[in-house]
Amino acid sequence: MTAGLQPAKSRLTERERGSKKKERGRARGEEDRITDFIMQGIRPPILNGPMHPRPLVALLDGRDCTVEMPILKDVATVAFCDAQSTQEIHEKVLNEAVAALLYHTITLSRDDLEKFKGLRVIVRIGSGFDNVDIKAAAELGIAVCNVPASSVEETADTSLCLILNLYRRVTWMHQALREGTRASSVEQIREVAGGAARIRGETLGIIGLGRVGQAVALRAKAFGFGVIFYDPYLPDGVERSLGLQRMATLQDLLIHSDCVSLHCSLNEHNHHLINDFTIKQMRQGAFLVNTSRGGLVDEKALAQALKEGRIRGAALDVHETEPFSFSTGPLKDAPNLICTPHTSWYSEQASVEAREEAAREVRRAITGRIPDSLKNCVNKEYLMAASQWPSMEAATVHPELNGATYR
Repeated sequence: MTAGLQPAKSRLTERERGSKKKERGRARGEEDRITDFIMQGIRPPILNGPMHPRPLVALLDGRDCTVEMPILKDVATVAFCDAQSTQEIHEKVLNEAVAALLYHTITLSRDDLEKFKGLRVIVRIGSGFDNVDIKAAAELGIAVCNVPASSVEETADTSLCLILNLYRRVTWMHQALREGTRASSVEQIREVAGGAARIRGETLGIIGLGRVGQAVALRAKAFGFGVIFYDPYLPDGVERSLGLQRMATLQDLLIHSDCVSLHCSLNEHNHHLINDFTIKQMRQGAFLVNTSRGGLVDEKALAQALKEGRIRGAALDVHETEPFSFSTGPLKDAPNLICTPHTSWYSEQASVEAREEAAREVRRAITGRIPDSLKNCVNKEYLMAASQWPSMEAATVHPELNGATYR
């Protein structure tokens, strides 16, 4: 062999060979350090940067990955579990998944999160994330993200639909006709449409002026509502930009509202925000609408208020126990009540957009840095404060398993 065709290895200088040796030593040292962590039962800190080639991404509580796969198939293997609890999730997912997608039908408590050995990011396909313990996730080194914008219009439109329905009593008039009620004379019309009210000049009180709350306010103004709101987390001046009136306290809003609409997230501070005490602060005969989270309303107190007429009518898209059934629970015989099955967020367009954005967020986590590359990380503050950001290397998986089922 001539000198010009010598193997590349033989042409390395002594300095380069020394550098390579140091790199191998550092790699072995890192492996030993990770092994020590695992032997102690502690996950090693997150190694920011691109994840292991072809990590496993699992859709926990669904079975359709057709929207997510085209976005993720070149960087991850995507599988679904169709589970309602972590007890139904396959061991392979618990051991190897580095990213999880989920809707609102599965809950991840600290105990649930600890079952996942290599999870680094959870993306909620939707805006609410109260079904995930985000503080515990941060302590375990897991970023939690949501998709806050995809269903703003749908939820706001549904909220207005329910509000208008309470005022104009369309649902009850339809039901009366289905039951054979005649409404030909003026007296019969008065009877079947009794309780229908004029909207112009009424005051709508909005609790939580986020994206949806603002969208509802703008729509309600077009119908003639005067709109007030209560949101202690919003900076001063927002009310002026939107032409709304801000209430200093929740009690002020309840006292001055003819209809109260809830648009706040659920947390440890506002569970049963609407209860027997706050209902008594509302105007006699006020309406109540909730398209946010079921836990915001004490359904037992609401049922009693509806029976006594303290609340004239209520419309709920969300419930304390879901899936909701009229046959059980305190609302089963409550009058003047409209219930829908947590669908205010849904349209075909919104569903696809939410799934696409959730998949893109997972892609950012896989190819970028956690949490810096994430667009909608809801526990970033807790992550940054955590003393350790734990993670484990994702196990090698195969692209031909894309769309596989793990149950």
